[in-house]
Amino acid sequence: MNSKSSKHPLFKTLLPLLFLLALTSVEESWAQQKTGSLSDLSFIEGHWKATMSDRTVEGEWMPQDGDNMLGFMRMMSGNKASMYELLAYEQSEQGLVSRVKHFKPGMIGMEEKEKFDQYNFVEASKGKVVLQKQGEDLRIIYEKRSNDQFAIMRGNLAEGKWAFKDLFVFNRVK
Repeated sequence: MNSKSSKHPLFKTLLPLLFLLALTSVEESWAQQKTGSLSDLSFIEGHWKATMSDRTVEGEWMPQDGDNMLGFMRMMSGNKASMYELLAYEQSEQGLVSRVKHFKPGMIGMEEKEKFDQYNFVEASKGKVVLQKQGEDLRIIYEKRSNDQFAIMRGNLAEGKWAFKDLFVFNRVK
């Protein structure tokens, strides 16, 4: 660059604007990483089933629409429902949150009428989202294992480290 172009009034105006645009883009990217996004969970969309020795869990997750994504699960022991779960993932002022309500058969709420479990965003990477239960040392990980499989893992803090175990391993229902 020659000294004439750096002294041009237009150059002196454009350079700070370009710098601000670049900085804004970096800040927005960092803020999304810190607060999470519904798109981080897009890999769980669809119909899934987990089969264990004592029960099956079937889940359906709807695609994002606006500021939310909705899912529900049905837990079966033999031919009887043992629990239903409604999951609302929302883009809130605090960032990505998951709000969960549990029901016994007969749609009997397990939490009080106005209560729900809330899980707040911790971090995300490609095919993985970590949420922490509000007010507790309990974390949930959603982890994509293949295009047709994902797991929900439950983690507890023990001796300063998080220890996770598979809670459900879902396979896509086709």
